[in-house]
Amino acid sequence: MAELKCPLCGSNSFYTKDPTDPYEVYEFDLSDGKVVFSSAVNESDLPEFDEETETYCNRCAWHDKLKSLG
Repeated sequence: MAELKCPLCGSNSFYTKDPTDPYEVYEFDLSDGKVVFSSAVNESDLPEFDEETETYCNRCAWHDKLKSLG
């Protein structure tokens, strides 16, 4: 599987925001096509997360749905 990365800067480090609390973010990397959350993220606390989730690059201004990376 091709490595998924930001189309603008090439980073594989992203985050998503909690839809009920815009100040709560969940950081993750894309490794071998899989989402790997940082160790600081308790995955049981995550809101619904799928390919339609709004995703933000950690290094530049890019953001779109997670599926647009594939």
